[in-house]
Amino acid sequence: MSGVVVGAAGVRGRSVGIAAGLVAALAFATSGPVVKPLLAAGWSPGAAILVRLTLGTLLLAGPACWALRGRWGALRQEWRTVVGFGTLGVAVAAGMYFLAVERLPVAVALLVEYTGPLLLVAWRWLRTRRVPARATLVGAALAMGGLVLVLDLTGAVRLDPVGLLFALVAAVGNAAYFAFTARPTELPPVGLAGAGMGVGALAIGAAALVGVLPLEAPLVDVEVVGVVVPWFVPLAVVGVLPTAVAYGVSAVSVRMLGERVASFLALTEVLFAVLLAWLLLAEAPLAVQVVGAVLVVAGVALVRRGADRDAAAALLPAPVTAEPSAGGRGPDEDEPALAAPRG
Repeated sequence: MSGVVVGAAGVRGRSVGIAAGLVAALAFATSGPVVKPLLAAGWSPGAAILVRLTLGTLLLAGPACWALRGRWGALRQEWRTVVGFGTLGVAVAAGMYFLAVERLPVAVALLVEYTGPLLLVAWRWLRTRRVPARATLVGAALAMGGLVLVLDLTGAVRLDPVGLLFALVAAVGNAAYFAFTARPTELPPVGLAGAGMGVGALAIGAAALVGVLPLEAPLVDVEVVGVVVPWFVPLAVVGVLPTAVAYGVSAVSVRMLGERVASFLALTEVLFAVLLAWLLLAEAPLAVQVVGAVLVVAGVALVRRGADRDAAAALLPAPVTAEPSAGGRGPDEDEPALAAPRG
């Protein structure tokens, strides 16, 4: 009887974890569609992302401190992970995404950014000279083919090349996000998210201070779905939903489901973003772009599944041909996994 109770509790916990993962993905997806009208009204991407990360830092400060209680030493010891995660995984990924959204349809910008895991596959292949698993190669081919359809390179869609460049840099930041969050660490997920958010806000502030990111923040009204609202309404939404709420709920999902399952749920962010951009901004995708979006999501999912197989294969004992040198390490140690979710 006790086994039945434990089993029911496990199923219930998994259901809650799946629900949390979907809520986090939906929350993350609101970022682009909600902020784009603000950018069209005169706000610069630099100002919007600075406010978003600052507000997110303030909202996550309490949960992060609670999660880190008694473990502040881990924060000091792993400051490199926090700084790398905050500058590349948060500031570069989010900042470049906002710059891309200013010039591109939301779905296109997000799909290009979500090719970040493919960059990690290419980097690992070049670094280790080890051919990835078949699922990884098939997934990469599917994702790249889907990206060609999303960009509609042979059709009538004309996309801003500068916006595409920003989206590609955001993909590099996205790859860094996955690499840093997949590292073994003593830091709790909410603690890493909160500390990284603070570092990201400081990095964006420094970039604005030296003039790299212009700060333009007119006190204007913004039209969202036919309703005119003050400028602070969309800012509050992007500061709360896709930042504080999304990171916090995503951390719960990872804890309940594990990184691998949660990472697959995170892919639904792309589909949610396409739907929200369609509903809120009337950015209806072409049929060929919808097919491309499905291929990109399926391809990235296969890449992550293949990464799990690569990691498992790396743990198998290899034939010993020579005595390893003292202090040496295998080619796959410290390699980032591709199983961490965006949130």
